[in-house]
Amino acid sequence: MTSLDKPTEDTQQDDARAVTEAALFEAFGGVRGMVETVMPGLLFVTIFTINKDLHMAAIAALVVSVILVVVRLVMKDTVKHAFSGVFGVAFGVVFAMMTGNAKDFYLPGMIYTLGLALAYIITTLCGVPLIGLILGPVFKENLSWRTRNPGRKTAYAKASWAWGLILLAKCAILFPLYWWADTAQLGWVLVALKIPPFLLAVWLTWVFLAKAPAPIDVFAEMEAEEKAEAERKAADAAEAGGRHRREG
Repeated sequence: MTSLDKPTEDTQQDDARAVTEAALFEAFGGVRGMVETVMPGLLFVTIFTINKDLHMAAIAALVVSVILVVVRLVMKDTVKHAFSGVFGVAFGVVFAMMTGNAKDFYLPGMIYTLGLALAYIITTLCGVPLIGLILGPVFKENLSWRTRNPGRKTAYAKASWAWGLILLAKCAILFPLYWWADTAQLGWVLVALKIPPFLLAVWLTWVFLAKAPAPIDVFAEMEAEEKAEAERKAADAAEAGGRHRREG
């Protein structure tokens, strides 16, 4: 290795890390997405802790979720994370209103978390880790990592295991509290567990992917193939035209 090689390799590694960080922020919503995830639940538990009014707490949580979506629409920003928050809060509100139990506001989200944990684990066991399905399009590699990039598939498998086990650990804390704790206690623990497990899972995903081979840009490959095909057709047409002129 020459003195010029190492800076080049370091630059490539830095570029790969930067691309990975940007992709993770895009996929998981970044700081703003985390804030939007926490705010409705925080508002619900704060209001309920103060006045024990299920209807006021539920409506306030739903209203702030809708406001977050409207703000994103006005700013012409992506709304997928805010919309998912609205649907999650709406399910919780409907469920709590139907049962009359304020703790049931949290139950749909807890069930979703458990299902997501199982999905990460099961898809990894089946050889199609969920985190790869989520991030593949973001990295413009789609499913190429499954057959053409084994090192990347291994990284996705490790990341999916991390997500699955972290979410299972979170469920192991929350479900007993659902039965034993009151609404305020469960709510504050839920708020406390919103961000740290998420950040841990994202950090581990970044660690695994930063060490993995670079993604194969299948979109660039398709564009290159289309360009090559167009050039071949143009060359064939030019050759055919030349033959006609010679024969004429």
